[in-house]
Amino acid sequence: MKKKVLLLGAGLVAKPLVRYFFEKTGHEVIIATRTVKKADDLIEGHPRGRALALDALADAGGLKKAVQEADLVISLLPAVHHLIVAEQCLEAGKPLVTTSYVSPGMAALHDEARQAGLLFLNEMGLDPGIDHMTAMKLFDEAAGKGGRITGFISYCGGLPAPEANTNPFGYKFSWSPRAVLLAAKRPAHFLRDGKEVKVSSEDLFLNCEKVVIPGLGEFEGYPNRDSMSYLATYNLTGMKTMFRGTLRNKTHCESWKQIVDLGLLDEEKLHDLPGKTYRQFMAELLGVTEEHVEKEMASRLKISKDSLLIQKLEWLGFLGSDMIPLQEACALDVLSHRLNEKLKYEKGERDMVVLQHEVTVEYPSEKRSERRFSTLIDYGIPHGDSAMARTVSLPAAIASRMILDGEVSLTGVHIPVQKEFYEPVLAELQDLGILFEERTAELLA
Repeated sequence: MKKKVLLLGAGLVAKPLVRYFFEKTGHEVIIATRTVKKADDLIEGHPRGRALALDALADAGGLKKAVQEADLVISLLPAVHHLIVAEQCLEAGKPLVTTSYVSPGMAALHDEARQAGLLFLNEMGLDPGIDHMTAMKLFDEAAGKGGRITGFISYCGGLPAPEANTNPFGYKFSWSPRAVLLAAKRPAHFLRDGKEVKVSSEDLFLNCEKVVIPGLGEFEGYPNRDSMSYLATYNLTGMKTMFRGTLRNKTHCESWKQIVDLGLLDEEKLHDLPGKTYRQFMAELLGVTEEHVEKEMASRLKISKDSLLIQKLEWLGFLGSDMIPLQEACALDVLSHRLNEKLKYEKGERDMVVLQHEVTVEYPSEKRSERRFSTLIDYGIPHGDSAMARTVSLPAAIASRMILDGEVSLTGVHIPVQKEFYEPVLAELQDLGILFEERTAELLA
């Protein structure tokens, strides 16, 4: 039976999801976005696709009507807007799927959603999403063999493929630049070798470690948000290490700590920008005249004027005479705008998604321990879908199809840690070419 899916948002990761519904299901997809052309480009004339002009944040009536007419809602809007959508879904009695972290406001809707017989499935993307499902698969397999999990380390990152790593930052954007910058401002909380660690957002990049990915080499990793909350989510006790981190290319952490210290991630102060160059903006941000920008940066960061960070900012254009095409903005948005211009994929370039779990398992009855590794390396398709788009949107598409087809019985606010999610979703992802390589190493007593 054909049903209607309302997709809110037509951004960088939406295309594989839309194609999945057209190719793998008989359901209709209504894409609601402010820019109808973006929706039309995703639909490509397919008879089961329809574009809807809608500003979901400004047009409450339009959002309400669209939700009421759908059988399921998928929100790919920025995470801060999911609660508005969830409240409309609750009122209309419609299930909801997002790829974002569960916010406190979303979590508070659990009882109401359950009483209404609705599932609000969040964290159904890559990280979070695939990471949860593959972790639970490892945990359940170990438990089935009598094992006890004592350590979990997980790193995930979206990066340029090696041949596309062509700029000094070692990074290009396959999703929202602003969202990437906001993630860099989150504090972290984790457990390492029996010690609980809390890291402020200002010191996030000081907690940097070398991470080796087989076949790819060395990367840098730093903590990602609150790892401790997943002890309960994953039903883990007696842990010595619980750590979830972000993966980046080398020199990332040092440079981004310096960017933080310069105030380039500030959101509070608004700058009047008409007629200003990036260099003038930097002078204003640092409180010096234009000719002293490099000297002030070097002094403030205790680095030389020809250091790597200053070279990176010069390449980015922050020390030059390019005009800023914004009216009024905070430092974070000025940086986001410029990064979006300079750190973009050229036509035909591939991105790369890397996700690696390291799970330490003790087998008390056998008096032995092992370390299990599970690694995903997925590449974008030249002139086609990015790896980020595939790994974020396809899990959401598969889960949405399962909900519409009556294959899921859960209600309330959830993330995909149950076997009824991870087994079929991971199996279908494997059929779609998204698969993990696993290896095991015995640990000496």
